[in-house]
Amino acid sequence: MHPFSSFLEQRLAHSLPGAEAQNKMRPHPSINKNPVFKPNVPEHNEYRNSSILVPIILWNEEPEIILTLRTAGIKHGGQLSFPGGGKEGDESYEETALREAREEIGLKEDTVSVAGLMTPLYVNHSNNMVTPVVGFITEQQVFTPNPNEVDEIFTVPFSELIASKNKMREEWDLRDTKYTVPFWDIHKVPLWGATAMMMSELMELYKEYKFQAPNSKLQTTIKL
Repeated sequence: MHPFSSFLEQRLAHSLPGAEAQNKMRPHPSINKNPVFKPNVPEHNEYRNSSILVPIILWNEEPEIILTLRTAGIKHGGQLSFPGGGKEGDESYEETALREAREEIGLKEDTVSVAGLMTPLYVNHSNNMVTPVVGFITEQQVFTPNPNEVDEIFTVPFSELIASKNKMREEWDLRDTKYTVPFWDIHKVPLWGATAMMMSELMELYKEYKFQAPNSKLQTTIKL
């Protein structure tokens, strides 16, 4: 077992970085130079429950994350995302995330070890409460994109995501308003928005794992 999987499985059972980590990658109107993000979540029965799989590959020495480029013409088409979607029936968060990953990228569900859940994120423009489900994949396999939903499947090493040179900030026009948008420049398409916010929490946890260790050696002991 990779030491990061042991660390993260235990770490997800404790208090998480949460909104503070997510907000590091939250777009905001440029007029607000020092924005204060206030939660604006409707009552439980007024939003849709969704979940995504945060698929971490562990068959190489360094962890890698799987991302997809969504097919143009569908919701959030042309953007980078984790595989995921809306809950169906009495599914658990984990069951929804694994089913969606199977449907979107051909993931073999029985090869995934679910480590736990990260902090849910409410996405107001789609009225979805999205719960990230972290899963480790240790068995090498070929992923096949569902052409109705996914144009491309690719992986990114964690080292590229924590490298400051790959984190950018630009001003974009969104919904007729100028927004300051943080994003990762790790693909021909920027990684931004809700996916980047959830990724931000994962990277905070990875940095805990990687940089707590004395003498540059990784450690799996959780200090809380």
